[in-house]
Amino acid sequence: MNKIKNLYFKYEEIISYLIFGFLTTVVSVVTYYIFANFLFQEKTDITVQISNVLSWICAVIFAYITNRKYVFKSKSVGKDKLKEIFGFFIARVSSLVIDMAMMFVLFSVMHIDDTISKIIVQFVVVIVNYVFSKLFVFKKNTN
Repeated sequence: MNKIKNLYFKYEEIISYLIFGFLTTVVSVVTYYIFANFLFQEKTDITVQISNVLSWICAVIFAYITNRKYVFKSKSVGKDKLKEIFGFFIARVSSLVIDMAMMFVLFSVMHIDDTISKIIVQFVVVIVNYVFSKLFVFKKNTN
């Protein structure tokens, strides 16, 4: 049992990110499905992208709160917190560009079902977002 505990604490950040990355993916896919299937009458290239952006907004809000509190355990306040929020948003906009490009290719070019496309894209987005968050947003202060 101690081995498992030690492994958990050694890899706590990655394990937490995977758990909350999975939950963020659930938020993204579920809200995408709701927007794509109930907000619009039909699925077109543009309605799929609009639904994608709306689901992205929901997922980014959820991800920032959970990443800050549970994954990277950020304690920044004031100007540092604003800098962190801005950095998080910019990093997520970068991954949104990747998300939208992949959705375009999978749905519009390859004609893969939009929900299946969204799930496929999320695997790439989770990895990209971890790298951006780890390297640029929630950097450990060495002061």
